[in-house]
Amino acid sequence: MALFAALLAGVAGPVFAADFVEPPPVEEAPPPVVEAQPVDVGGWYIRGDIDYHKSSLGSIDYITYGPPPGSNDFDSAELKGGFSLGGGVGYKVNDYFRTDLTADYWFKSDFNGSTSDLTTTSVEVSKMSAFLLLANAYVDLGTYHGITPYIGAGIGGARVKWDRVYDPNTTETNPGSTNWRFAYALMAGASYCLTDKIILDAGYRFSHIQGGRMFEFDTTSSGPGFDHGMNTHEVRGGLRYQFSGNNGCAAPVVAYQPEPEPIYTK
Repeated sequence: MALFAALLAGVAGPVFAADFVEPPPVEEAPPPVVEAQPVDVGGWYIRGDIDYHKSSLGSIDYITYGPPPGSNDFDSAELKGGFSLGGGVGYKVNDYFRTDLTADYWFKSDFNGSTSDLTTTSVEVSKMSAFLLLANAYVDLGTYHGITPYIGAGIGGARVKWDRVYDPNTTETNPGSTNWRFAYALMAGASYCLTDKIILDAGYRFSHIQGGRMFEFDTTSSGPGFDHGMNTHEVRGGLRYQFSGNNGCAAPVVAYQPEPEPIYTK
């Protein structure tokens, strides 16, 4: 009997031991890989701008018929400040480069000047307006907390229109001239993301318009007259609306990857 109990204990021991064997360890699956979707960087945009500008004129000279005949210069020449409205269409090539075509209308600015001869001094007044067309390129210098500083340059032309030039104290008057001239611009500023498509733009622009004819000959006065160009300092603000592509405002979109099933080893 004792021998039977010993044999039974010897057989049952391995059976119960087998029932308590720990399961094999489960190998953890690697974390899911989330890959960024390809982003359409380039995109078309439109823009609208407003500015306040102040122009400085170069020298102004005019032809005289004597005595003695020749050429005289204005003693003084000043353009008052003015406002402009503009718009344009552009394309953002990548995160750091964009280009656009812009058109700006400069509202009339008052002109005050003076001329003199051996005996008299004359006051000269007029008004000047312009239509400025530029092809521009910009380098965006990176986006920091939604703000993107940039620099740029533009080249194009300006249609300058002078009203009649006259002395309000006399009958002297000369018809104003209208003509196209070469122009270029340099700019710097920063943009700020208002939404994922609307961007606020503020900056400074320096523009130069080449000289040209200012007024024509009139029988009651001398002429024609020529201004020798103008340098303009502009403080600008506006909005850009980008139709497509990544404008640097929205967070990048990533593809959803489902979690893989756990992998068990035998």
